[in-house]
Amino acid sequence: MRAAGPTPDRPLPAGRARRSELATPASSERMCAKAPQSGADLVFLDLEDACAPVVKESARGIAVAALTGQDWGRTLRAVRINGLDTVWCHDDIIEIVTGAREALDVIIVPKVRRARDVWWVDVLLTQLERKLGLARPIALEVLVEEAEGLANAAEIARASDRLEAIIFGAGDLSVSLHARVDGNFDPVGPYPGGFWHYARVQILAAARAAGIAAIDAPHPAYRDTNGYLGSARQAALLGFDGKWAIHPSQVPLANDVFTPTPAEIAAAEEITALYRDAEAGGTGAVGHDGRLVDAAHVRLAANVLAKAAGTG
Repeated sequence: MRAAGPTPDRPLPAGRARRSELATPASSERMCAKAPQSGADLVFLDLEDACAPVVKESARGIAVAALTGQDWGRTLRAVRINGLDTVWCHDDIIEIVTGAREALDVIIVPKVRRARDVWWVDVLLTQLERKLGLARPIALEVLVEEAEGLANAAEIARASDRLEAIIFGAGDLSVSLHARVDGNFDPVGPYPGGFWHYARVQILAAARAAGIAAIDAPHPAYRDTNGYLGSARQAALLGFDGKWAIHPSQVPLANDVFTPTPAEIAAAEEITALYRDAEAGGTGAVGHDGRLVDAAHVRLAANVLAKAAGTG
């Protein structure tokens, strides 16, 4: 369990960029072979929803071969296992970790409902790492996509030191909440405001309190570029670090939206320099372009600069 959370002034989760997380069916050798060239910050080979029950076991071998037999460059290599309440989960973890070893960076755990779900995977990974003599720990990401998981998001986000990101899963959350949505998880009728705003903020706040990354839900309509961009921009404005992509064409869109622009970086650097100069002279705030700049603005600027450094 996490002993303590981050300090209030911590700008962004330390660690690796996750602007784009590309889903790839673990059962498809062709798609697995193409995934390293996608440009995604993270690629996950999916043993869960992307695999029919009859191929879930055989897909493990395809995933291991793809992880160990290809040059992934800087891309994070991940696998989404089946849910803890399925007959496949236990063997997913054992076979993937035993086969991939250091070629696996992250395991994504779906349908997490409570902290003990994360703890169970953590303990099994610890045993495997010791048994296999792995040089570094395997990180975790978790999907919050059940009503119970949303209610427990804060405790889930602090459940393990392995945990690097929490992901908003709109699809299964729609089912769990009995929401009336279309195939893109948008409301089927007029709705006053952001339909998923509350869920997004719950997940984002849980991630920030725990000092980990927050990843936005997929946009299933992969030919709907404007729709994907609109969804990604809303998430980025709230503070999310990245978004899932269910098609390679969505990867550059996510990378662009979640990377600070040159203008944003320049403004952050200017504000920081102005404030530090004023601070050195004994002033706690300074006027700039007709508005006050104080310590809160400097911390906002630090967020931008930290994100820019992480995606460079």
